[in-house]
Amino acid sequence: MEHNSTFPIKQNELDALRDEATSYIKSVQWEQGQRAKNKENNGKDESILLYLSRAQGGNGGVEVTSVSKTILALKKRLLPDSVAIPIHLNETLFAVQEGLTLGIWIKDSYYDASGLSSLSERKSFLDNAGKREYESKMHTATAFMLFATAYNILHNLQPHASDDLSVMKNKFAGIPEVSFMSPLKGIACALFYYDKYLSHPDIVKTDKDVIDFTIVYFEALIDEIQLRKSSLEYTETILDRTYKLENSDFAVSGWENVFAGAAKSVEFNKIQFEQIVGNRDAKHFARRLTERMLSYDFAAQKNPFQELGGFMPVFMGYGIPGTGKSMLIAAIATRLKEHCDNLDIPFLFHPMPDTLISTFQGGSAEKMVEWMKPLQDPTRLIFAPIDDAENNLQERTAQGVSAGVKEVIGVFLRYTEGAYAVNYGNSSIGLFTNLPEMLDKAVISRVQGRFLIDGARTEHDFLDQDHLWWRKLDDTMPDFVNMQGPENYSYLQDQGLAKNMGEILKITDKPAEELVLEAYDKVEKNFKTNQHLFYANLYKEIQKIFPFFSSRDVRNIQSAVSLRLTDFDLEEDWFENPDIYFKKDYDTKFNMLQELMRANMKGLDFSEIRRQEVVRYLDNVATIADTDFKRKVDARVNQLNIDQEAREQFGKN
Repeated sequence: MEHNSTFPIKQNELDALRDEATSYIKSVQWEQGQRAKNKENNGKDESILLYLSRAQGGNGGVEVTSVSKTILALKKRLLPDSVAIPIHLNETLFAVQEGLTLGIWIKDSYYDASGLSSLSERKSFLDNAGKREYESKMHTATAFMLFATAYNILHNLQPHASDDLSVMKNKFAGIPEVSFMSPLKGIACALFYYDKYLSHPDIVKTDKDVIDFTIVYFEALIDEIQLRKSSLEYTETILDRTYKLENSDFAVSGWENVFAGAAKSVEFNKIQFEQIVGNRDAKHFARRLTERMLSYDFAAQKNPFQELGGFMPVFMGYGIPGTGKSMLIAAIATRLKEHCDNLDIPFLFHPMPDTLISTFQGGSAEKMVEWMKPLQDPTRLIFAPIDDAENNLQERTAQGVSAGVKEVIGVFLRYTEGAYAVNYGNSSIGLFTNLPEMLDKAVISRVQGRFLIDGARTEHDFLDQDHLWWRKLDDTMPDFVNMQGPENYSYLQDQGLAKNMGEILKITDKPAEELVLEAYDKVEKNFKTNQHLFYANLYKEIQKIFPFFSSRDVRNIQSAVSLRLTDFDLEEDWFENPDIYFKKDYDTKFNMLQELMRANMKGLDFSEIRRQEVVRYLDNVATIADTDFKRKVDARVNQLNIDQEAREQFGKN
């Protein structure tokens, strides 16, 4: 859904609504519904649920709660000696007040845009259809107001929260009820349970817990709204616009939640490249990827490497199981995170969740959009790996592929190329798979860089892999590992990074795949490999063998050649002293890279690099197609053997 127009939220208009927001923080009234009182506990802490359902103190009926009083009481309990309100309590109170103010503004805006204001004025004269419309729009107004409120609270508190909220999430037992009846009831109900949790002695142990709990609570409120938004009507004036808060980077754009599992980087194990054995191609690629992402310019919102042709918004690492894909993902994230911390750059590690495919019609597409949306945020570097990519991006024409997978692929294709595809050069999606032949053809054709994850390959690789294991024993009991080491090799010596791709490729002269080799030899009879016509004819031949080979593949080969031309190291001292390069403006960075590129290209032969990359790419296409064919044949042979055996068994009986 394209957002057509942006509306400013003006600070002076918010100032006029702040008193109303403050009055809700001071006091709201809410009468619990019967269902909330008898809420079943789903294995969560019973005492908290019981506490929430007995919130009336036994007398039933309406209860008045005051968030501001509760926060004052917390201050007394947590920091009895302090005179001022402690900073975290203050930040929380302020964020909730600002969130409510913004939510009220959004609700007023919806009232006007949707025609609810004029329905309210004629309320006593409405016929049944009018009453229904009025109620329906009230529900939508309330839901959108609560959404904007929660979203703004998250936006303001996220930077102050703890990195790990799992402990708080475990204490949290959910929100017993959410009301969309009217804006007033919506706010009263949300603040009532928020207040009840804050007053519970087990929830808040330190003043930092108040921020952490607030985030967990309002994230849950957004989840509740997201679950119920499909039942809301008259939402077109919500979906067709973006509201942008002036002097801030905060915006409300429909129901989109940029924080859904994404605002905080996912935790990962820190791994250095030296701890990964073999995988020279993969390690080299990963190192280039990190250097290129770090060159992104936040002011210009573009990356000089994109202009030089050395950036890969989508890449693929593939190899047999057990060769270190997950370790490689962690190593790329580790390297990016360390450099980002060093350069004061915000970094987001944003792996695709396992739970993406939904059984609901349209649910997977929605989750996929929610996952891909943060990739368009130009204010940080984003690494978005998709591990076991064949699960969610499987060939759509294969038998038994779920509707969910098709939805996910549709969104992926739309966001990686086409009207929706925005790439500033600050985010990269990595597909990691053991089964590239099972990936959808259109998905594979979006891959601009590909590398093999082949694990240990040499005698030294296997020596090092064992060394990484027994050296732990050696550290705890020095003489326990009583074995002799190699004479002319120091451990991990081969596991460093290669200088460039040329070192890794061990120049192959001819394609390895039979069909590609035949086409190559046929064309070579008429043209030399340093003639442009050689490639034009080779592509034509390849298309006869693999009909799905298209101009997008040719573009991918072109970007692989560009990658080789930008296959140079950034200077060591640029990392040690960021002012030399990283902190410079875009044009300066671009010129510095061009200098490096020229120096690097002096030793290269364009036609030879082009030949190598074409051979590498076409071999890859053939391997993938071939493996797919072999798997189908094996499955068929296996089935025939089973049938044969079954008949023989049957004959004996």
